[in-house]
Amino acid sequence: MSALCDPPGAAPPGPPQNPAHGAHPLLSSQELAQEIKAFLSGVDPVHGNKLTIKEHARCAILLLRSLPPARSAVLDHLRNVFDEYVCTYLLELESSEAGLGARRTPGPNLDDVVQEIQNVLSEFVRMNPKAWAPVVSAWSIDLMGQLSSKYAGRHGVPHASSLNELLQLWMSCKATRTLMDIYTQCLSSMISTCPDACVDALLDTSVQHSPHFDWVVAHIGSSFPNTIISRVLSCGLKDFCVHGAAPVDLLFPTAADKRVPKIASVVGILGHLASRHSDSIKQELLRMFHESLGPVRDQQQKATVPFLLQLAVMSPMLLGTISSELVDSLRPSVLSQLHQHFAALPREDLENMVSIVVHLICQTSAGAYRILQFLVNTAMPASVITTPGLAVHDSVREACDRIIQLLLLNLQKLVYNRGSASLGDAPPRAVPFLDELKGHVRELCVETLRLERKRFLWQHQLLGLLSVYCTPSCATDALFYLLTLARSQEELGLATQLYAVLSSCMSDLLPATVKKCVCQIHTGGLSEQHMVQLFHNLALIVQWEGEGPASMSTQLGTVLSLHLNDLGQLLLHRNPEVAEAASLLLSVCPLPRAIRPAHLLVIIRSAVHQFFLVLHRQCPTGISYSTRLLSRLSGASPAAMKAILQQLVEGALHPGNAELFGGLAKPPAGDDASLEGTRISLLDINRRFTTAVNFSGSVWSVFHAGVIGRGLKPPQPARQQEPEEIVHNVQNFLSLLLRCCRGGCYGAPEPLAQTAAVNPEAAKAVAVVLVESICPDVTNSELGWPPEEHTRSTVERDIQICRRFRDNPLLFQLLRLVAAGPPALCYCSVLLRGLLATLMAHWEASRHGDTTSSPWHLHASCALVACMAEGSLLPPVLGNMHEIFHQLAPFEVHLLLLSVWDYMRDNSPLPQKFTFQADKGLFFRDFSRDCDVGKYLCVLHSVLHKNIDRLGLLSGRFQT
Repeated sequence: MSALCDPPGAAPPGPPQNPAHGAHPLLSSQELAQEIKAFLSGVDPVHGNKLTIKEHARCAILLLRSLPPARSAVLDHLRNVFDEYVCTYLLELESSEAGLGARRTPGPNLDDVVQEIQNVLSEFVRMNPKAWAPVVSAWSIDLMGQLSSKYAGRHGVPHASSLNELLQLWMSCKATRTLMDIYTQCLSSMISTCPDACVDALLDTSVQHSPHFDWVVAHIGSSFPNTIISRVLSCGLKDFCVHGAAPVDLLFPTAADKRVPKIASVVGILGHLASRHSDSIKQELLRMFHESLGPVRDQQQKATVPFLLQLAVMSPMLLGTISSELVDSLRPSVLSQLHQHFAALPREDLENMVSIVVHLICQTSAGAYRILQFLVNTAMPASVITTPGLAVHDSVREACDRIIQLLLLNLQKLVYNRGSASLGDAPPRAVPFLDELKGHVRELCVETLRLERKRFLWQHQLLGLLSVYCTPSCATDALFYLLTLARSQEELGLATQLYAVLSSCMSDLLPATVKKCVCQIHTGGLSEQHMVQLFHNLALIVQWEGEGPASMSTQLGTVLSLHLNDLGQLLLHRNPEVAEAASLLLSVCPLPRAIRPAHLLVIIRSAVHQFFLVLHRQCPTGISYSTRLLSRLSGASPAAMKAILQQLVEGALHPGNAELFGGLAKPPAGDDASLEGTRISLLDINRRFTTAVNFSGSVWSVFHAGVIGRGLKPPQPARQQEPEEIVHNVQNFLSLLLRCCRGGCYGAPEPLAQTAAVNPEAAKAVAVVLVESICPDVTNSELGWPPEEHTRSTVERDIQICRRFRDNPLLFQLLRLVAAGPPALCYCSVLLRGLLATLMAHWEASRHGDTTSSPWHLHASCALVACMAEGSLLPPVLGNMHEIFHQLAPFEVHLLLLSVWDYMRDNSPLPQKFTFQADKGLFFRDFSRDCDVGKYLCVLHSVLHKNIDRLGLLSGRFQT
């Protein structure tokens, strides 16, 4: 009898003995003694047979109603009833799954007994919750824990990780569902008074039976989320204070778990609730944190922050739930309170706390960039405050500075130790903080380029660690943004420094970065302003003097040359600034050893087009870039040089560009507009007019010039270029041609007179282009000089040649350039003949008293003779006669030009007459091998003799 009784004062008062509330009336002492004897022995005292499990359970229920001190023994016996029920339930489940239900002996049906137990306990809790709810809740929750652990390994029981399936299984069993209902009733009755007793039981059971007990936690937490969250944290904090935990232990959860057993259960319970009640958990954690910063009232308040840190260390989920909002709430006033809260701690404890904070930051993913911004702005505010109101105490600033330094050091260890760990079978260990920062590389680069005191050093170091951790994507992104956004050499130096750090462990970093730049350019990922800045920065790095072949400047030029075709397309960009920047970049990049001719020709055409565009805009920097680029391209190969010369000359002679060099502008559309209403095609008329006979090349060729009665053709527009601009354009153009003719040597401009080093092949290419542009129907085989009578059949062509030279003064400059590379001028024979014949006809027909009345013809005559002399087509005596043209009469000039014609007829301008001089690398002509020059000087001497008073001093220059 004594075994059934609790210690004095421990037993709660029994339930009211009201027959209306129970199935059994009050028992006499003799009947009660028999029931006690039957309960203890398990034998019926009247009949002597063994009690069945149902009879034994009903005997226990009767004692629980009639003898309250026997509650501990009775509740302990009732555990067997629930255990038997669960065992029978699982056996039936296994048999049904195996198809053996008909062959298994069914166990006892205990549904009615379980229901009676629930009715009795529910009645007790309802009538006297203060006394019975703590006892019954602890019994029911402990029993559920034991059953969950005992049968966790059975075949039909799902694994603990399958929480939903496990919950469905146990809630389908009446025994465990009854226990859950009993505990829920107890908890509901104690919420308003003392819920800690139920929650303590829940935590103790969770410690013993996790993870098989997790389904209970999940169900109860979902039923009472707010209560469970707040009370679980409160009970966990109390237990944390009782056991104590040094801050250093927080980094070692396994060791801490032995000292603080309930902390793991707190983490597990909150983890189950986080999927649906994360906001409630977050608000409760923040509330505990802010309440702990007030005036210290008890030990729990002092231990709150270490307790929260312990939770964060053990649960990354809780850390992610609270990290972002916690940082947002750390206003200057909160930081001051936090500083005062820990000011009295020993230095060692403070260092341990800082180490814990650094460890937690490394494990933080959500809001990592905001955390970094907070630390940087607090430790070292920017000159332009991005987060207003951050005026904190110096000690707080120093603490954040210390945290940042330790954070970078810790990240460095994690990143570089990660490489050695990845050599094994295990995958490399992740760093959540860096994983989150992968999406903020651009923001980090922008902040780094601000060059704000320590801030940019921290962020630059972090960029390096992030690049190594997330190679190669973050490395190429970081370099790309630094190269694109840098606006000064000091900022650009950050990109080269980052490359110097990363190049030792990333071999293909620079090619990948340049490829990303090209992709961003052609896919529209860069604005035009950023494209210009990127090209200028790349060009600047290429021109820096690197240290050794492994420097960034050396390698960058080589890598960029592989993308020559992609960059060359930007020379025709609609934005002139982008085109000029691309021209600059290409002008400093080395050319690849092997480049496809098709790509090279495309770049050449684009570069020539860009050159004339910048001439139109009068942009000195653009002219310089284009000149340098074309000069460099001309040295790629002889074919490239010829292609550049051809397109430059053709472009200069194009009507749209002729005005740049003093020529006539392109005729306006007025010619066609004036005939718009007539519906008359001059081309069709000319075709009908010349159908019968082919008059091409004949003096009888007639062309339809207009419609009679429509008035005069509109006049040509006046030249819009200023003389100074024309001279400047001609100088730039000829300077570029000279450099290209000399194989791309880019140096200081030289006077046009110093043209002795022009490549003969280049000069020949210019000559061929000139002939093809002015006389497309003439072949290079017409080098011989015909008799004077031949000019009668070429009047039309000669007039056309003369008109072209008159409309475009640049042609004389081009002839002079051709003459500087003997024997190239021979290939311009048709032009020389046509121009000379036209000038002879003009002077012959002129009735003016002096040659100055025809200034253009005088200039053309002098330029033509001088050019032929410079090209070694005339001996020096005949080549000097142009010096006296301005002092002669027109007929005298005609006679002198006729002497030139006679000499050229007898000594045709053929390349075979030139001899190559190997020591000088030039061609020269020995006029002594030709016929006697004296017979061609008779007219010259006669003119000198006639004008001896004015030309006597020059007679010495015309002696053989």
